[in-house]
Amino acid sequence: MTKELKVENLRRECDPDQFDFETTEELEPLREIIGQDRALDAIRLGLGVKDERNRYNIYVAGQSGTGKTSAVDHFLKRVSKEEETPPDICYVHNFSDPDKPRYLAFPAGEGTEFREDMQSLVDHLDDGVSETFESQEYKERKSKIDREFNERKKQLFGRLEEEAESRGFILQRTPFGLNTVPRTEDGQPMGQEQFQQLSEEEREELEKSQEELQELVQETMQEVMELEEERNEKMRELNKEAVSFLLDPVISKLRSKYDESEKVLEYLDEVEEDILENIENFTEDQGGQNLPPALSNAMQEQDKFKKYRVNVFIDNSEGEGAPVVMQQNATYPNLFGSVEKKAQFGMMSTDFTMIKPGALHKANGGYLVLKASNLFRYGLSWEGLKAALNCGEIKIEDPAQMLGYSSTKGLRPEPIPLDIKIVLIGNRRIYHLLNRFEEDFPKLFNIKADFEPDMDREKKQEEQVAQFIASQSRNNSEVKDFHKSGVAKLVDVVSTMARDKEKLSAQFSEITEVIKESSYWAEEAEEEFVKREHVEKAIEEKIERRSMIKDRIQEMIDRDKIMIDTEGEEVGQITGLSVLDSGDFTFGKPSRITANVYAGKEGVVNIEREADLSGNTHTKGIMILKGYLGQKFAYDKPLSLTANIAFEQSYSMIDGDSASSTELYAILSSLADLPVKQGIAVTGSVNQKGELQPIGGAKEKVEGYFDTCKAKGLTGEQGVMLPQKNVDNLMLNDEVIEAVDKDQFHIYPVEKISEGIEILTGVPAGVERKNGKYEEGTVFAKVDQRIREIGEALNGGAKEEDEEE
Repeated sequence: MTKELKVENLRRECDPDQFDFETTEELEPLREIIGQDRALDAIRLGLGVKDERNRYNIYVAGQSGTGKTSAVDHFLKRVSKEEETPPDICYVHNFSDPDKPRYLAFPAGEGTEFREDMQSLVDHLDDGVSETFESQEYKERKSKIDREFNERKKQLFGRLEEEAESRGFILQRTPFGLNTVPRTEDGQPMGQEQFQQLSEEEREELEKSQEELQELVQETMQEVMELEEERNEKMRELNKEAVSFLLDPVISKLRSKYDESEKVLEYLDEVEEDILENIENFTEDQGGQNLPPALSNAMQEQDKFKKYRVNVFIDNSEGEGAPVVMQQNATYPNLFGSVEKKAQFGMMSTDFTMIKPGALHKANGGYLVLKASNLFRYGLSWEGLKAALNCGEIKIEDPAQMLGYSSTKGLRPEPIPLDIKIVLIGNRRIYHLLNRFEEDFPKLFNIKADFEPDMDREKKQEEQVAQFIASQSRNNSEVKDFHKSGVAKLVDVVSTMARDKEKLSAQFSEITEVIKESSYWAEEAEEEFVKREHVEKAIEEKIERRSMIKDRIQEMIDRDKIMIDTEGEEVGQITGLSVLDSGDFTFGKPSRITANVYAGKEGVVNIEREADLSGNTHTKGIMILKGYLGQKFAYDKPLSLTANIAFEQSYSMIDGDSASSTELYAILSSLADLPVKQGIAVTGSVNQKGELQPIGGAKEKVEGYFDTCKAKGLTGEQGVMLPQKNVDNLMLNDEVIEAVDKDQFHIYPVEKISEGIEILTGVPAGVERKNGKYEEGTVFAKVDQRIREIGEALNGGAKEEDEEE
């Protein structure tokens, strides 16, 4: 007896009266993630386990729109508030190696204070040095040093002059030093002619005395230089004493304020030492008089106190708990920071104040969320992240140098210790590829939180859908609250998205779209609440927007450009059903499948495969048909035949095994020479035992074929035959259900091939007897007889060839 599905089997509808509210305005907004208990438990574990080696990072896997990002954001905001705020990080000048700026860590909020304190020190120094050096006391002590120096210098030159005079010479000062010139009896410098008039003995005596006197001059000049050094040293000591008197109170105050950090105290010692060693930088003109005006002005504008300023690299002064950073574009500079450069004097220059942080720095001590598809688009970013997690520190490097390319010498900031938890959000395919081919990935990402695409359809979940609507209404003024009839319809829509009566879709991004569009149509109708008809309107309009390709294909079927029969009977010809995906819309498409059987030894020939248009799964389905035919009909004879199977008017790749039962029915029809009802379309996968297996897209296939039958004219004899196990996947639209209710369209659930062939041919399939034969007049008996005849024909032909030879 042929089984048909009744109307109540074609869809599960939510009853609005089951709800205890009239509108979602009465409900509390949803404050939890629906139907993802397994994934949420994994996230809790990943966030709860603290590991000093940065190993317990989390990979959140699942389809787009299942609420992965929202769930991660929800958990991180809650967990992070309970944790300590990480320290501020400041970069400062490294006095021993300027190319390697040092970092200083401060409790949250103190980094900015330290910068302001150092700025106060600089301001105090800038203002105070000038005042100190202009003070009366300083001038008097400086004058005293100068007087002492001048007096001693005068004594040295006086003694030298006396010695020169005693030897008969005059000292002459020139730009190149002191010259000794013989003098005449009247005290005047001796000329060359006068010198030549002297006797040879007198000249030799003068030359000898001059040499001795020149040595004395050199000794005196050496003493003067030593005296100048002594004077300069006294001036340096005076300047140090003056500046120290100015600087000590400020430095002492800073040392007292930051006495808990040895690194800061060490830095302050270096600052004080550098200032006292370079006092002239604050008191003398830095030059530029002989340079072009533009260059001279630029030099004058340079910050002579830059070495003592502070770059507040990370400021957590306004943070509450651990930081949470979501980086959408994970380029290397965005993750690891950079050292910026500027053009100056015709070349690029940089300094420690131009070091900029990346997302890793900002999230250090907290959580960094990255999109896997974006991160792995930049190979260098993953390599850098992997190195940072393994080493436990963040290095700011030039990407070119990291890749091994030569580049100009730049700053190499001191690496910062890394304490972070990474949350990667992506699909399962990326996870499996990384887990298999990237050896460091399983060690670094120990936790996988897998989000499911759907959830069980129970009353609790249906009520949570209503709360989700309430959440959307509270968070978006453009979204209206729903009447309970609208909620019930939305629940049905969500179940339809899941393609299962017992499930609800977890694609919340798509559900949100429906909510917003339903609100729009309620607003257009000037209704206060969204009702059933508004949700229906939103779905209709959505299908209309996206169904252009489906409509074009249907038009070609209507005009017989694509040949599909919905009436009559044909041998070896049957309508199969497939699903096409246009990206944002899936729909069912009927296809004519034909099978021709004749004498031969090739077996079942897949024409699509011969034309390189068959995918692996489709090819596997064809091979299963051979197993079924062999098991069923090769009990007492070889399976000698050739059966060509083709998808007519198909010119692209075909994959999947959902048409394998359809192909088998076509072969059986051709072998038995029994016509098949063309009004019944077929879908379903078959195994070697002849059992129908569930397939995907059952709803789309049924509705797609119904549209074709409706366009060509419903006769009351049309319908779809599908696996019994797909009945739960049916959430059919009102039009199909109405046609079934009026007995204009039929849906047949089938468990075995024997049931299906009876529906298609109207002839009993036949039961196998103990001798391997089948009841006379049945489908299988006719098939068995045809296979036997083909075998005998082949054997007979072979005997005739042997006799002729």
